[in-house]
Amino acid sequence: MVMARKYLPPALQSQRLVLRFAAPLASILLLSSSSPLSGQPPQWFGTWTLNLEKSLYSPGPPPYKRASMKVKPLAGGRVRFSYDFVYPRGGVQHVEWDGRFDGNDYVVQGADEYVTYAYRQTGALTYEITAKLDTRVTAVAAVTISPDGRTLTTITRGGNVRGLQTMNTTVYEKTSAIVF
Repeated sequence: MVMARKYLPPALQSQRLVLRFAAPLASILLLSSSSPLSGQPPQWFGTWTLNLEKSLYSPGPPPYKRASMKVKPLAGGRVRFSYDFVYPRGGVQHVEWDGRFDGNDYVVQGADEYVTYAYRQTGALTYEITAKLDTRVTAVAAVTISPDGRTLTTITRGGNVRGLQTMNTTVYEKTSAIVF
């Protein structure tokens, strides 16, 4: 007997999309807060690569094989980050986001659904990100950058499409810095 895969309606597929993006986006958003325009240290800016060996996904497995993000400052105190994902079966996705650390929702460009992130700084090297799908909170992430500026750790709490609670810890390492 052949078992068919259960079809997930678009709304549930969107929740999975938000959860896949929650940790990397939170990391990117946090990285982007430090701008020469805002007086933040430049260690936030540059290219970051996901270290899957140091990251934990509960429940697993990891949603992608590789992920990277680039963070750079923009005029007017804004930040842009772009990131690329390679999924387990080889599919790729590129997503971009422009915004500020002002607690307001900003739309993620490249996502299939209406996904936003609101983020705020909670300490010198810590931030909180709230991910939403159509105005409904789907995940909250706490992001910390190491004092030496070489490692970014994100702890994301949310739920998956099966209604199970998730808690993922992702670790990104800086592979290049932006020089001002």
